[in-house]
Amino acid sequence: MTPRATYRLQFHRDFPFANGEELVPYLDRLGISHIYASPITVAVPGSQHGYDVVDPSRVNPELGGEEALRSMVTALRERGMGLIVDIVPNHMGVAGGHNEWWNDVLRRGQASEFAPFFDIDWRRPIVLPILGAPLPDVLTEGHIAIDHSGKEPVLTIYDERRVPLRPGEDALPEPGDTEAIARLLDKQHYRLAWWRQANDELNWRRFFTINELAGLRIEDDTVFEATHALYFRFWEEGLIDGVRIDHVDGLTDPAAYCRKLRERFDTLSRHADAPAGPAYIVVEKILAPGETLPEEWRMDGTSGYDFMEDVSALLHAPAGTKPLEALWHEFSGRQLSFHEEELQARKDMLAWSFESQLRDCVEAFGTLAASAPETAGLTAGMLRRGIERLLWVFPVYRTYGSGSQAPQSDAEIRERVRRDAAAFTPPGEAEVADYILAWLAGEGPGDARLAAGAVRRFQQLSAPIAAKAVEDTAFYRYAPLLSRLDVGFDASRMASSISDFHAACETRARSFPHSMLATATHDHKRGEDVRARLAVLSALPETWASRVAAWDNASNGPDSGFHAADRYALYQMVFGAWPEGLTPDDDTGLEAFAERLSAWQEKALREAKLRSSWERPDSDYEQCANAFVAQLLNAGGTDSIAHEVFRLVKATAGATLANILVQTALRYTVPGMPDCYQGCELPDFSMVDPDNRRPVNFAKREALLASDRTAHPKIELMARLLDLRERHPALFASADYRRAEVSGPRADSVVAFTRSEGGKELHCAFVIRCAEPLLNGSDPVPPTSWWENTLVKFSPNDTVDAGYLFADLPVAIRLVEDGQATEIVGASDVAKSACV
Repeated sequence: MTPRATYRLQFHRDFPFANGEELVPYLDRLGISHIYASPITVAVPGSQHGYDVVDPSRVNPELGGEEALRSMVTALRERGMGLIVDIVPNHMGVAGGHNEWWNDVLRRGQASEFAPFFDIDWRRPIVLPILGAPLPDVLTEGHIAIDHSGKEPVLTIYDERRVPLRPGEDALPEPGDTEAIARLLDKQHYRLAWWRQANDELNWRRFFTINELAGLRIEDDTVFEATHALYFRFWEEGLIDGVRIDHVDGLTDPAAYCRKLRERFDTLSRHADAPAGPAYIVVEKILAPGETLPEEWRMDGTSGYDFMEDVSALLHAPAGTKPLEALWHEFSGRQLSFHEEELQARKDMLAWSFESQLRDCVEAFGTLAASAPETAGLTAGMLRRGIERLLWVFPVYRTYGSGSQAPQSDAEIRERVRRDAAAFTPPGEAEVADYILAWLAGEGPGDARLAAGAVRRFQQLSAPIAAKAVEDTAFYRYAPLLSRLDVGFDASRMASSISDFHAACETRARSFPHSMLATATHDHKRGEDVRARLAVLSALPETWASRVAAWDNASNGPDSGFHAADRYALYQMVFGAWPEGLTPDDDTGLEAFAERLSAWQEKALREAKLRSSWERPDSDYEQCANAFVAQLLNAGGTDSIAHEVFRLVKATAGATLANILVQTALRYTVPGMPDCYQGCELPDFSMVDPDNRRPVNFAKREALLASDRTAHPKIELMARLLDLRERHPALFASADYRRAEVSGPRADSVVAFTRSEGGKELHCAFVIRCAEPLLNGSDPVPPTSWWENTLVKFSPNDTVDAGYLFADLPVAIRLVEDGQATEIVGASDVAKSACV
């Protein structure tokens, strides 16, 4: 059952399934067809997101368990609705001793039935980096003891963490006997370690740099079945209609996994009363510029980051690129381009955080090289330098397959890597990179089994390097405009052409017409409407430059001790995330906003790893940063910075609203399946998690929807478009998408297209990049005279003047049957007869 429109809910112990069930009538009235749930299986107690799964075989009791899930689904089915769930095949949570599978591995080592479940190098004991200091110090300070209170004795660490002991241990140490405890530890299947040792010494695959998440060997049939049995049962019983696959690029063989998952769902028998149709399956996949999701994976599409990037780039004005980049370089003092920032971040991450994985990768390629005469002379140093330099410039998360399974589509990527890496390759070592790339292609010399293992290690290293270097480092070091720095975005470009946007929609319509369309997620770095507001600045670079200079002068920024680059990013966030309804004389509101900004700023500083870090926070600098936030948001007099920011928010209100409405309307009209992240039916000015997972005021939204829906045009527009989708599902499910012709002086400010199916046509036109004529006003559309005879030609016999089309709103959507406009969304009444 392909969803018509989903609504993402973040379930946790403070928002269980019962809360979701209460929302079903509201979501039905809104026009949603499916709840799209965060992970539902047992996670670490208190988890606010559910991705730290500790038992994938059971529904999380903190959410209400299976009984509450069934009750929610019953409420959905009674209204013809359904459920999509987020699944986590790449990793499990192993913190706190709550994962019985992991505990059994610690207890029994390779003899455990769960030992093959985790990606562990068994040549030495499991490195367990859970200590706050080196082991000798922790032992000396008496923080490790034996607890005899349970059925089996366990280690207790810091009186909190409980770690199982190897069974059959006799003569356990007495309290305080540190030497005996040390001897006991030497007998275990694991070695306790300082958490700082993990980057260099870990011998099991983790998720990115998170020691609390252990990688799963989902390619193993036993592991696959054990971790998916619950979802297959729920599919058969009709409790779920599909899944979203988290972090597919972390798997050994994403393509094989996706095909296997599709086949398993296709071969299961559904209960007679379950909705018909195949399972809806999408993958969380970050697509690099020019990269597409392989059709042979048999997925319905991605989870929507690519669409989020398409819309964001469309809303930004290309003319703002050079002035905003120049302003950033001048103000911050950082002269690197984004590509240079990314390169440095990749070098940093590889050297700082992935030494153990890099070392294992080099070793695997060394063993492979030694298996063939032509590569036997390649040293570990050569291979290390070759692998490092390839990873420095790798343009995508990873390549796929090995041997005969290496897809031909990766050939262009490998060739690009070869060219880009050449600039960093030591003299005489180009052939090393050539061999590595040949092995990635399945064409290199040596033992095929060894090649598959080496390639796997490279592919499972390139993905986290890309994620940590780009999204979690470079995005926090480079800030010409923060709205162009989000998950899956191409930060090297400020804006796209209208033609590029159309091309992306055409590709999606052709290959993945049901791909998820998202503009906000649980992972976004800025709320969808923060990005919409900041995008306005791309059309007003001079205005922004003058405001920033004035604010920095008024705050005495240069003498504050707070770095210019950090001040510049903060100014953007104060403006971009300014909450709806907040006035500059509201001390309580400003204080709450300052707390949220300080939390964002702490994360930003630590992720950048320049003046603070998670590993070693600089408390003095962070206190300086917090003081600067408090200073900016001090109500003060009417000439305070808070008042000045508020004036700019008001001056750009019309342009911001235009972007908000266009972003919303595009999500519900272009090819694909639209998702609304919880609460985003009203303006979303959230920041990076956990700010974007704060409780949602659903009562307010229900009240607005039950009224005449004039309190905010965003929820009104969304409800009207969802109603249109519900009454004409075939039209929106159609893969048809055709560009409309726009001509005239303001053609660059309109994106328009048509969709058709079964004698019906949908005509859609949207205003973009028109901040200047909207400045200092609240109207979201320029005056009619501004358009100067700009025309939108939907078909040979249907051309409309833009001034009429956008008389009321920046969104114009017409449903046409037999040449007659039977319904209009957004356009003024006069536009009904505005054909020329």
